[in-house]
Amino acid sequence: MVAVFVAVILYCFGFVFLYGVIRLAVRQALEDLEVRRAQALRAEELAAHRDRTFLKENAFLAGS
Repeated sequence: MVAVFVAVILYCFGFVFLYGVIRLAVRQALEDLEVRRAQALRAEELAAHRDRTFLKENAFLAGS
């Protein structure tokens, strides 16, 4: 009887632990996604600025 009780307790705690691990993994993934999104936006802004600067300095290449 004690063995069944211990097995049930460990089974329940296993699900609680698994829930916690999955929740932590999802939170970490969402944080990483947000950081990557910000980096991609920043890279896009830098590329656009670099293109504008290049075309301003080398207007003859733009056909102006």
